[in-house]
Amino acid sequence: MSKSSRSSYGWVVVAVGALMTCVAFGSMLSLAVFLQPISETMGWSRSGVSAAATIDFLAMGLSAFFWGALSDRFGTRIVVLSGTLLLGAGLIGASQATSLWQFQLAFGVLIGISAGSFYAPMVAAASAWIEHHRSLAVALVTAGMGVSPLTVAPFASWLITTYDWRTAMLVIGIVALALLIPASLLVRQPPAPSTSAAANGAGVPEGQQWTVGQALRTPQFIILAGAHFACCAAHSGPIFHLVSYAMICGIAPLTAVTVYSLAGFSGLGGRLLLGVLADRFGAKHVLVGGLFVQAMSIATFLAVGQLGEFYALSVIFGLAYGGVMPLYAVLVREYFGVRIMGSMFGAVSAFASLGMALGPLAGGWVFDTFHAYNWLYVGSFAIGMAAVAVALSFPSAKRPSLDLGRAAA
Repeated sequence: MSKSSRSSYGWVVVAVGALMTCVAFGSMLSLAVFLQPISETMGWSRSGVSAAATIDFLAMGLSAFFWGALSDRFGTRIVVLSGTLLLGAGLIGASQATSLWQFQLAFGVLIGISAGSFYAPMVAAASAWIEHHRSLAVALVTAGMGVSPLTVAPFASWLITTYDWRTAMLVIGIVALALLIPASLLVRQPPAPSTSAAANGAGVPEGQQWTVGQALRTPQFIILAGAHFACCAAHSGPIFHLVSYAMICGIAPLTAVTVYSLAGFSGLGGRLLLGVLADRFGAKHVLVGGLFVQAMSIATFLAVGQLGEFYALSVIFGLAYGGVMPLYAVLVREYFGVRIMGSMFGAVSAFASLGMALGPLAGGWVFDTFHAYNWLYVGSFAIGMAAVAVALSFPSAKRPSLDLGRAAA
């Protein structure tokens, strides 16, 4: 395949990846919009409904490495097609649940496993297709997550207001299948990397290759996994409970959803902005700055109460939490190469998913216990600053080599 053909189809893969992350994560994160209607209609506690989101991220985390390894071995198309079928089954099944455990099983386990099939495999595929402007390409794939609050969340809110939560979730499941089955068929295997460094990692001596076992034992993997875990643990609670928190502050339900949507839109801009900056200044420096802004934004939620204040803060918060997300994939690609990127980014994403699992459940417990969200933001701020500290230990200049893997073994 010529360089021009590779680049052209590579951007098609990027677009498909953006659509998939938008639909999959938008469907999963739409539980923030469903939270109050389900709780009031079914009589289930907020912590019980929120637990479905926690199960989502646990299932996503446990399956992420599995899906990434499958994509390295069998290709990305079969992985995302399988994930699409699971996503549709989870949404349709959850819409018919009559007990809390049935809802948690369908919305939590099935949708969580399906989400793991899109994120790491499609980021790895896009990174393999695009060799120049890689940070931007990865940012665009993950930008689907930023678009989802502007698309799936308002759509879900309108369906709930017009019909009921069951009809809304059923329709979203059918639409997800209709969009993602054809999109899955557009995913192709990338051509071979142009250089040995691109295939195996920048620090691997010529003629040698990383194994997944060696890479998992390096300090670089431990740092990346720890930073991603703390980053997601910090912002997951404030994101998931943002609509509920705004409503507690006196903002109308449909207006509260616009605050959530604005944060998502800002996250889209943050992914593009920080992706471009990372191509220019390096992913580590941009990541550290973004994590610091994220932590300070979380703390500032304690001081807001008016709609205009929520809008202003959601812009800054969205820029920060959305912008840092693609940078972990860029660092994984630089350190470990494209050949095992599905496995390695799947492993890093597994730790991120565990972090994401903490916030929804912790926020629900805090609210049910204290009837306020203050301690959620205090705890999230502390974890956010820990993420900054871990990110500062990223190596800036030296790439890992096979010697590091042997030394750590």
